[in-house]
Amino acid sequence: MPEAPVQSARIRHAPWWTRAFHGFNLLVLVVMAASGLQIYNANPVFGGREGATIPDLLTLGGWLAGGRDWHFGFMGLYALNLGVWIALLLVQRRRRLAQAGDLSTLKGSGNAGKRQLASHRLVYSLMLILLGFSLITGLAMYKPAQFWWLSSLFSFGEAFGVTAWQTLRVCHFATIPAIALLLIAHVLLSWRIGGMRLLRSMLA
Repeated sequence: MPEAPVQSARIRHAPWWTRAFHGFNLLVLVVMAASGLQIYNANPVFGGREGATIPDLLTLGGWLAGGRDWHFGFMGLYALNLGVWIALLLVQRRRRLAQAGDLSTLKGSGNAGKRQLASHRLVYSLMLILLGFSLITGLAMYKPAQFWWLSSLFSFGEAFGVTAWQTLRVCHFATIPAIALLLIAHVLLSWRIGGMRLLRSMLA
């Protein structure tokens, strides 16, 4: 028998601070990604200075120094926003984070609603981990002398003939498409669970 679609009978508006963080997060992520791509264009991760570049339409800052100004100017807001958001989740909305058994539910449960909830929590938690990873790798690149120990963690690439610095650059750059994919998955899962009503309740 086909599983019935999950429909929420009543979707409450998210608290004001949740909606504020969603909107502010989206703004900060767009600025960080666009300015990061502007910096990338000055010396592409793949192919060196003659490598493929990102179209100007998707970048912010106009040139290398402009991109760095935007990127580093918003980095503090990014770190503060992420830290406060994770703290609030742990204190008030822990149920939104992945729980023990979510993977088992995803694999074996016949309840479509439980599977959707488990997958949503896993995607949400993975996104937070990835955002934290992008911050850590960004700090290692921003202040390599002060955070030399962070940079040294990426020396594993030397086993494959790649310098620690290049491995760090690749890892930091890879967070942009990875976060974009998880963000799309987050929106699609929210759509499946509550449709446009749920999406509106998270932002407005």
